[in-house]
Amino acid sequence: MQRLNRDAIIAIILLALCGVFFWASFDIRQPDYGVLMPSTWPRVIIGVLAFLSVLYLIQSLGAGAETLADGQSDAEDDRGPGFMGWVEHWKNPLWCFFLFFIYLLTLPVLGMLLGGIAFVFVLMGVLGGWDGKKPVVHAVYAVCSIGFMWGLFTFGLGVLLPTGMILEAF
Repeated sequence: MQRLNRDAIIAIILLALCGVFFWASFDIRQPDYGVLMPSTWPRVIIGVLAFLSVLYLIQSLGAGAETLADGQSDAEDDRGPGFMGWVEHWKNPLWCFFLFFIYLLTLPVLGMLLGGIAFVFVLMGVLGGWDGKKPVVHAVYAVCSIGFMWGLFTFGLGVLLPTGMILEAF
């Protein structure tokens, strides 16, 4: 029998959590007004997460338990020694967290629209590079994706998003 790898175990835990969350969604109070039940959106999101977790489980079961003789995976083997090796190994997630923290700090000034565009543009530049025509492509993706999400939430769903000090007058 083949041993489960870490990804398969994580996928099973995610599926169990999705089941618990879906079961907990039945405890959401149903008001006497309105057409759409308050539990609808949480169940849709949990369903998507469960589907993605099933895909993750299938993919991880197909990969098998790929470990070295000493129990370390190949990804852990190429990490450098010490703290700087750890930082080098995890630099992309650390950049994501750092830039998201900066985005949250600038949210009262820039607002969701301008701050989101700047966050996506800078994050794509840091992770994907700044050479050639990449900044133009990053700008197009940032404006289109954040503009679409902002429009969907503002006009489609009626959510009041932070405008920031710059666009507050508009």
